[in-house]
This record gives sequence, C-alpha cells and structure tokens, in this order.
Amino acid sequence: MTDLEADLRKAVRGEVAFDVTSRALVTMDASNYRRVPLGVVAPRDADDVAAVLEVCRTHGVPVVPRGGGTSIAGQATGTGVVLDFTRHMNRILALDPGARTAVVQPGLVLDRLQDAAAPHGLRFGPDPSTHSRCTLGGMIGNNSCGSHSVAWGTTADSVRELDVVTARGERLRLGPEWAGAPTGLRELVDGELARLRTGFPELPRRISGYALDALLPEHRADVARSFCGSEGTLGVLTEAVVRLVEAPRARALAVLGYADEGAAAEAAAGLLVHRPLTVEGMAADLVPSAAALPRGGAWLFVETGGSSEGEARARAEEIVRAADVLDALVVTDPAGQRALWRIREDASGTATRMPDGSEAWPGWEDCAVPPRRLGAYLRDFRGLLGAHGLRGTPYGHFGDGCIHVRIDFDLLTQAGIGRFRRFSEELADLVVAHGGSLSGEHGDGQARAELLPRMYGDEMIALFERAKALWDPDDLLNPGMLVRPAPLDTNLRFSVLPREPVDVAFGYPDDGGDFSAAVRRCVGVAKCRTTAATGSAVMCPSFRATGEEAHSTRGRARLLHEMLAGEAGGVVTDGWRSEEVREALDLCLSCKGCRSDCPVGVDMATYKAEFLHHHYAGRRRPASHHSMGRLPEWLRRVDRLRLAPVLNSLAAVRPLAAVAKRLGGIAPERRIPRLAGETFSRWWEGRKALGRNARDTGDLVILWPDTFTEHLSPSVGQAAVRVLEAAGLRVALPPTLHLEKAPVGDGRTVALDPVSLLRGRGRVCCGLTYVSTGQLDRARTVLRRTLDLMAPVLETSVPVVVLEPSCAAALRTDLPELLHDDPRAALLASRVLTFAEALERLAPDWRPPALNRPVVGQTHCHQHAVLGDTADRRLREAAGLTGDLSGGCCGLAGNFGFEKGHFEVSRTCAEEQLLPTVRQAPPSAGVLADGFSCRTQLEQLAGVRGRHLAEVLAEGLARQP
Repeated sequence: MTDLEADLRKAVRGEVAFDVTSRALVTMDASNYRRVPLGVVAPRDADDVAAVLEVCRTHGVPVVPRGGGTSIAGQATGTGVVLDFTRHMNRILALDPGARTAVVQPGLVLDRLQDAAAPHGLRFGPDPSTHSRCTLGGMIGNNSCGSHSVAWGTTADSVRELDVVTARGERLRLGPEWAGAPTGLRELVDGELARLRTGFPELPRRISGYALDALLPEHRADVARSFCGSEGTLGVLTEAVVRLVEAPRARALAVLGYADEGAAAEAAAGLLVHRPLTVEGMAADLVPSAAALPRGGAWLFVETGGSSEGEARARAEEIVRAADVLDALVVTDPAGQRALWRIREDASGTATRMPDGSEAWPGWEDCAVPPRRLGAYLRDFRGLLGAHGLRGTPYGHFGDGCIHVRIDFDLLTQAGIGRFRRFSEELADLVVAHGGSLSGEHGDGQARAELLPRMYGDEMIALFERAKALWDPDDLLNPGMLVRPAPLDTNLRFSVLPREPVDVAFGYPDDGGDFSAAVRRCVGVAKCRTTAATGSAVMCPSFRATGEEAHSTRGRARLLHEMLAGEAGGVVTDGWRSEEVREALDLCLSCKGCRSDCPVGVDMATYKAEFLHHHYAGRRRPASHHSMGRLPEWLRRVDRLRLAPVLNSLAAVRPLAAVAKRLGGIAPERRIPRLAGETFSRWWEGRKALGRNARDTGDLVILWPDTFTEHLSPSVGQAAVRVLEAAGLRVALPPTLHLEKAPVGDGRTVALDPVSLLRGRGRVCCGLTYVSTGQLDRARTVLRRTLDLMAPVLETSVPVVVLEPSCAAALRTDLPELLHDDPRAALLASRVLTFAEALERLAPDWRPPALNRPVVGQTHCHQHAVLGDTADRRLREAAGLTGDLSGGCCGLAGNFGFEKGHFEVSRTCAEEQLLPTVRQAPPSAGVLADGFSCRTQLEQLAGVRGRHLAEVLAEGLARQP
C-alpha cells in the first residue's frame, strides 16, 4: 500500500480504492482522452472531501471531481485521485415547492431531481440528453444546458448558492454580491472591469473559459454563477441550492421538415419570437428510419407548452404556420413525443458511426455561434470538413446556435492525429470569426482549452490564470484543464491500443473483424448507467441491480480497453487471463440489451463470450460451464436412456438435489426444473405414426426443436404445431440424418444412402448454451454439425420457425458471426422467423381466435434486442390480447440466474419490472412469457405460470366450435 493510499484510508470514511478495477473504470470519460489515476475515493460528505484535499496537497497529488463521467472534453479524467460523488453524495437534501428550490449533492442524477420535483408541477430547467445518468455536480462543472435552454437557459441560470471546498481546505458558500469569494478575487475584477465588459462574446451558449463577467456589478457579482463551468479547477462542489421552474401542464411537439440542415438552421432563429421550449435540429443521416418523421432531409423539433393540451397544440400549430416547411407533424400524445425525442437524444451515440459504419469521434462536439449566424456557420463548417477530407453530421440546439458533431478523425495514426490538430486550429478560427464560443455546452477540457487564446486573446487568458491562482494557488485541482492546458493531441485514448487486429473467434462484421474496434464502440455516453428502466428498454440490468460502474456496459468496456492496452500502458496487464475483467463480466446477464439500447451498438454479450473463450483456454472451467453450458448434450443422453422420470424423482429429494446443485455450480436457492416425460420430438413422431400430421397442403415451415422446447416445455411446441396448422401451414421438423441428397417429392421424404445411415442420427442446435459460457470451439463444432443437418433445407426456400427467443437470436446473430467463414451460416440466419413473424408473413389472411382478455408479462430481452416484437404486438392485438408487456430482463437469462452467486442479482432484476407487473395484474389477465427462462423465473419467484403466446392461441382454438 502506498503512503498516499494509507493516509487517505486513515483520513476518509468513504471508500478508498487503488485497485486495478477501480482505476480502470475512470481512465476515460466520453471524450477522446484517457488519463490513468492513482486511485479513486468515494467521499461520504464535505468532511471527507476536505480530508482528501489535505492529504493530496501534502503529497502533491492532483484531485479531479467526477460525476457521471459523461464529459466530452476530457475534464472528468485525471492522473491523481478521482473523487467519485455518485456512490454516497447523491441525494436531494431538501425540496421547497413554495420557494421553487432544491438542495442537492453533486452526485445526484438529474432524473432523480426531476422525479422529485414533478409531483409539485416543477422541474429543473436544463436537461442534457444524458439526463438519465448525468449528475448535478457535473452539470454545474460544465455549465450544461440541454434542449430546453431556449426557455430556461444554462445550469448557471438555475444556480442560487454553492457550497465549495477549496484546494487549501477553505469552505465557502458562494452566491451573489461577492458571497464566498476567495481573497483577492474582488480586487482582481475591480481592476479589469473594462476588459470583462468587452472581452466576452454575446451569445446564449458561451461556455468557454471562466465566467468572470458574472462578477461584474451589473450582474450582482454572482460568485456562484461565475463558478459554473469551471470544470473542477477552482474548488470542489459539495452542495448546491438550485432553482426549479414551473413545468407546463401539457406539451406539444411540432416536428418541422426541411430540405436540408442549412434550411433548418436558417429557420431556427426566426422561431424564437414564438417563445418555444425547444428548437432542436438534426439531419436525415442521423436517423435510422425517418418513417416516423414528416417529409424532409432535416428536421426541427420545436416543443411548446400550455395549461392544456389544446393550448399547447395551438401554439405548436401557430409555429407550423409561421415556419416555411416542406412538411410538419404535431404530436400531443406523451408516448409519441417520447418516441420522437428518443431519436434526438440517441444522436449523441448514433453520431459516433458514419452511415457507412466508419468511426466518428468528439472533439468539436458543441461549438456555438449567435443563432442568426448558424446557417452561414454551418455552410463554412461543411466547407472546412471537405477541405480536410473529413466527414461529420451536425445536430443539436439550433435555437441557441449550438451544434454537436462527431467527425471521422483518424486518431490511430500520426498522420491522422496531425490532421486532427490542423482541423481543430482552423475550426477554432472559424468559430471566432462568426462571433462564437469554442464550447457551447460541454466545456473546454483538454479538447479546446489549448485554443482559448484564439477566442479570448492572451491578456484574457492571463486573467483566467490569475483567477485560477486565487482559488487554487497550488494547481491541485484538475490541472491541464482551462488554463496551462495539456496539448489537444496528447493523452488520446486510442494511443495504447494494439495496431494489429487481435486474434478472436467471432467475426465482428460491423467492426472489420477487429475486436479492438468493437471495444472502441463504447464512447462513454453511459446510457447503460440509467438507474431506472423505462418503456421497453433492457440495458443494463446488472448495473441497475448493483449500482456499480464495473457492472455497467461502459464499465466492462473500459476494462476490456485497458486489457487490450496491456503492457503498452493499460491498467490491466495480464490480458485474457485477467481476473478483474472476468469478475466484471461475471454479472453480465448476456441479455443483449446493449446490442439494441446502446446508441453505438456495444454488444457485451458477445464480448463476454469472446473473453471467456480465451480466459479458460487450456484451463479448468467452472462446474456451471459443464452442467449448463453443455445442457443439450446431457438432456439428449437422458432422453436416449429414458431417465427423465428417474431424475425428476431424485431432484425432488432435497439432500440429493443439494448435492447435485453443489456439484453442478448451481445456486442453492434454485429448484431444478422438471424434465418432460415425453420430448417434443417423441410426441411428434407418435403423432405422425398415428397419422395425425394431416396437413398435406399449405406452405411448408420447419419448426425448430430447441433444447428447452424439446426437453423442458414440449407443450409449447405442441401448441405451435396446432396454431401453425390451423393457419394453413404445413409443419415439418429439421432432418436428423446427414443427407447426401436433398428431400424429394413432397419435401418430407428423402433418398437415403449407406453413408447417411452410417453417420447416424443427430439433432440441430443453435449453440446458445455453449456461446453464453464461452465454449466457442465446441459451439462451432455444434453449429457446423447443425448446418450439415440443415443442408437439404437450405437448398430450398423453406423458412425456419424458432419458438424460443434466445435460440432464434442465437441463430440470427451468433451463428453468422461465429461461423463467418461459412456462407451457410448467413443463409440459415436469414431463414429464421419467430412464431409471430411466421404467421404474419406466411398466413397473412389468417385470423387468430378472439381471446379478448388483458395480458401482462415481459418481452424477452433477446427478442427486444435482436428479433423485434412488432409482429408479436400485432398478433396479440388481432387476438384481442390487450395491454403492453414490460421491458427489462427477467434476471434468469439462461444459465446466469442458475449459477451459484447470481441469485440475488437475478431476483433483483426480476423485481424491477416483471414481478411487480404480474403481481399488480387483474385476476383475469393472462401471463405471457415466450422464453423458458422467463417462465421459470415467474414460477420459482412468484409461483405464477407464464405461457408462450402459442399456448394461449392454441387454447383459444380449442375453445372454438
């Protein structure tokens, strides 16, 4: 233990962490920069903050305050001690609806304040797109704004008083009329009044530099306001009194369509006279699908408020009439507005990929110019991009003249980094020429601080340095930011990554086969750190269960980044053998939620399987990898030996079950599921022997007998057969022989040959259990055998219907990505249909039975992430099944919830949405759960039987005359 760490442990009541994982998690924020700290401290209160500062001052070690870590300029990283306020100092201390104020701690997530204020008809005005995970301390440090700044301004406009601890331990209460000013600050300002009155550009989004003009007499010498945007370089915030605003009782959203972003930008300033709540802009290249948007190539999102829906709509329609648009849409339905806003908010992530899939990065994320000059600025900006051979997609706060953009900088080669610097210098000059600010929201950090002299001149920069010295004479707080900055092309996050692709098992088709590029996808916007799942969202259940950064998608990506860096400067130096990475990935449920919910498509389930494959190569695996990872093998042997009744009887004897669970690495809290007395395939063969497979007409479909349907819930397969046949489809199961020749005649009979017979019978398998436990060599063997069995089917155009969502997802994604060298893999993946998709596409005229009852349950996480549930929702609606299924993850997630040590996290995930939804359902409601894991979780934790949609429909058919 170092002297610094020992002294901190003696002085601080909060957690002191100098371990590999804690340091790796905070090496980066959402910027292009990376700095490795010595340690991390989670202070419990202001006394702890003061103690940390005293110890670090004694040791000459810098201190960096950090909130949600979503800063885009590098100011939330540091080489000394990082203060993590999200663990303990994250509360609302008081909320006064009458005074419209709240007292908050710096680690409070903005949405928690909004939730507390909403019942009083109030809200905090600024709302960055990261509102579900950014903290009030970070917003004050950056002077954040958000989409409603045209109505409610920046964070500085909403700050009343701030409690701050200075680097030398002085505790100050900052406010107007010089309240809390450090010694000498007033004299500094009094001597520079003329410069302060003329040296700052006049525009609503001027965030760059120190806000020393807030100390002018005509601005009430507001020390708290001046402190906003100082990026942790002047003092450490411990408490804030913030102003709340009245929230409109009703809102309407006018989406205005324009030919291009230039036309939208030109129009934005003219709409401000109507006093809208937002004027946000984005272009078509940031929108995955413009189906929900009005006609156009770019759009303004203009929100209006009112005391009633009618008043809000009237204001929105007035704006539509006043705007010169190609097309427009006015939405008053809250759910419809949320869906549209989600398109805009996800732009911060989707912008990190160009339309062709190439990478794009921050660095010039939020320049701002006077709104009336935005159109001209964008034209010049586009010209500058072209001159440097760069591409970017601007979007952002058009009403305030603030533009976000990610640019396809090459930050991996010296030539690319050189171009990054040249472009940055020329763009800074362009912004200044338009009367703008280098930062309009996210702060200067390391990305822009070096260029501030171009905006302010050397004399104003010298004034900034003098102010910094009054607050922090030892340069202890976040050095290298704002004044005496680090060069913008140093500390780049990718400099430590390997330049050659790492040898991996999966194909990573969207990342050129490069695992490093896949890991680079995580830019740190931290949507995975959302503390409450909303709507159909899934990501990231383990973070919501634990609250630990290490168990978020971003945290795991950070550890993988440091693992890849390795000896080149990474915090994790033992590569694939890293125990720190393994522990972080251990609580990943492999729910695949991040594959769809992460704006940049990080796929941690795949990364986890890749890591486990390498981590256990040539080593002893956990017992659960054998007991559950090889489940299809064990269950097939049980079936061949007809042992299901015997095993069910033994599992019912508690001492024997306990021994089996201990040997198999299964959580002792779990009950071993009962095996079916008759497998689905045996039922099928018996039905065929009795001549009950009667459909000889209709389109042929192959019904996939997945392991769970086959051995654990054959009733699902039986029900699916009945429904598919009732819809006019002809059902067959996959071949069980390796055939040299394709099926003949009616497609159900085959021409056998001696070689086929000698090869013996086999069963298709999606390889899911092998993939989820990282047994990728075995998974490839199983999948190649499956492709051999399916070869005759693949020679036809027959679709494959898969009932278990996790198996369907594995066939759609894991199969082609793992066997990327086998064209049959992509062919089979393209044939996979869910149960609802098969009915919708192949039997479009069929009408399901009218069930007319409410249903509850949860959309399977793999269905949400990979397959989509649009066809399912339409099928439920057609059957009269009312109600929406919840989002989130059931928490069992295949082998995860059965593994020893995972039970509490598994139960916590289930208690987030699934179990409360079921408990609160009316007695008449049916419980839908298409996944075997979901049904098992419901049965074991709530005593409720969930059913596959096929079972519900089959039951309805049986009741029909």
